[in-house]
Amino acid sequence: MGDSSQQPADTLQRRGLMFILSSPSGAGKTTLSRMLLARDSEIRLSVSCTTRPPRPGEVDGVHYHFVSDAEFDRMVEEDDFYEWAHVFGHRYGTPKGKIRAALKEGQDFLFDIDWQGTQQLYQKDQQDVVRVFILPPSIDELHRRLQGRATDSAEVIAARMERAQAEISHWDGYDYVIINDDVDVCFEKVRAILEAERMKRARQTGLIPFVRGLMG
Repeated sequence: MGDSSQQPADTLQRRGLMFILSSPSGAGKTTLSRMLLARDSEIRLSVSCTTRPPRPGEVDGVHYHFVSDAEFDRMVEEDDFYEWAHVFGHRYGTPKGKIRAALKEGQDFLFDIDWQGTQQLYQKDQQDVVRVFILPPSIDELHRRLQGRATDSAEVIAARMERAQAEISHWDGYDYVIINDDVDVCFEKVRAILEAERMKRARQTGLIPFVRGLMG
């Protein structure tokens, strides 16, 4: 019977989705991602491949798939990344093969990536991607949140504000846009989007045999 035999009687086999949460720094994306992973057992964080060495406490396959430069080159050549990029002298990429196999089994993945990564992912696999962008309630509030990180200098905050405004300009490349004025209200909206997208007819692969059964 496969996976469908282990599902509750009122749920049908479905295809998983790639749920992207993007936002400018300080708009609350990291908090919302943590809340979603803690409260929804059907979604897990996408694990990227990286050429950088593991930091203390990092586990291969949990935090990242740690690979050599040669292995990363091979994966690029074989088109086995949805998207990849250079970040501070190392490369990071989203492995296509592992994710596609899990999507087929109904596993959902959460992606914490920027607009460029979102664009690349969407170009490779539109049917499975759901794009959500989180906006701050105002620029003043965003500045206040970034200032709240007492470790950052005024120059660092100014650079982050500039980058945040550049990121905000890409809001129209997303399917859903939410203003994060209250994190709990915003989280409920994120959950509602995820639940609705899971119920899309095209994703519910178990509907055809179910309806055939109803029609005798």
